[in-house]
Amino acid sequence: MILPQELIRQKRDGGALDPEAIKAFIAGFEDERVTEGQVAAFAMAVFFRGMTSAETVALTEAMRDSGDTLDWSGLDRPVVDKHSTGGVGDNVSLMLAPIVAVCGAAVPMISGRGLGHTGGTLDKMEAIPGYSVTPDNETFRRTVRDVGCAIIGQTGRLAPADKRFYAVRDVTATVESIPLITASILSKKLAAGLQGLVLDVKSGSGAFMAKEEDARALAEGLVAVANGAGLATTALLTRMDEALASAAGNAVEVENAVRFLTGDHHDGALEAVTLALAAEMLVLARLAETPDAGRAMAAKALADGQAAEVFGRMVKALGGPGDFVERMGAYLPKAPVVREVTAESAGHVAAVDARALGLAVVELGGGRTRPQDEIDHAVGLTGLARIGSQLEAGDRLGTIHARSEDAFARAAAMLRAAYRLSDEAVAAPGPAVIARVG
Repeated sequence: MILPQELIRQKRDGGALDPEAIKAFIAGFEDERVTEGQVAAFAMAVFFRGMTSAETVALTEAMRDSGDTLDWSGLDRPVVDKHSTGGVGDNVSLMLAPIVAVCGAAVPMISGRGLGHTGGTLDKMEAIPGYSVTPDNETFRRTVRDVGCAIIGQTGRLAPADKRFYAVRDVTATVESIPLITASILSKKLAAGLQGLVLDVKSGSGAFMAKEEDARALAEGLVAVANGAGLATTALLTRMDEALASAAGNAVEVENAVRFLTGDHHDGALEAVTLALAAEMLVLARLAETPDAGRAMAAKALADGQAAEVFGRMVKALGGPGDFVERMGAYLPKAPVVREVTAESAGHVAAVDARALGLAVVELGGGRTRPQDEIDHAVGLTGLARIGSQLEAGDRLGTIHARSEDAFARAAAMLRAAYRLSDEAVAAPGPAVIARVG
């Protein structure tokens, strides 16, 4: 095996790494012959120097092969999933999994925690008392079989190398690397035994790939690697110029999702992205002939309440309250300080720094600055003003849910700084779905 420091040196100096050396490096990380510091240095070298296609494939396969591969051959439903590259207020998974399950697919959704300024689906689900994101394999399989979907985290034996690598990237400013993102996403999905995968690749101020051309390059690379590995995959480029939902945090995004499923409240862009992704999943599952037909199926599952029912059944099956959908207010944690932040002058919302909103949630305690940090599920932002909105002085920019007055004050300053108002009328953003790849 090449010494870890020599492999890091080669990549630091722009060299192409031997696939077997990459696989040995990842294996060394697993058995602790390679340290977290060396992984951080390797990730930084890759961030600046990139990887060839062959190197990326080797890294992906090494992470996939570090654990078990799931087998769904006994299931009588097509098995599909979705992955998002991360955003602010992106709680799509919570609605998407039950919607697609109602339409006849199985969705074993293996999700991640917050990364950098973006929220994590697992952190959101853990805001629900009793809900287990790490069930035993039998419970996981039974839930997928009986309910149709299960949102969980990586088991200890599913791409375990990626799980540790992911935690290091989160706190070392090495998230925005196409090869590392590709390997992280696809190692888990290839190990999950899927028949189809849809990728939601974000572009805008709240995305890791802020520029559309970078997001498109990531989408094209992901689709090429996944399809080359035998996993039928398409991608949607979606807009992340502001928080996708009007809430950002953990419990507050769960509440937003339940209100969406029950028809109590729909954020327009959130609905558009959710239904578009559902349509793509149903086409890959061969349950719909066209995206338009898939979207109609998904809209019906949402409108008639079946998706909300499936979400409730999933929560119960994975240890949460049996009446969570009906009584979520009695179960979700609440912050002691809840107060509006208002506009200091009149104007039209011209732009929002969505990344700054995500960092405000982290500042409140709803995200991590170290892998071992505990999440405060109660804190976050709600009622966020949307681009194009006309505000008067004193109108709400957003509501902050904080643990203390000091935390509220820090987050309020960040929230105000994230908004740019204009004296002139501002058009609403373009379509939430920018393009399809694949």
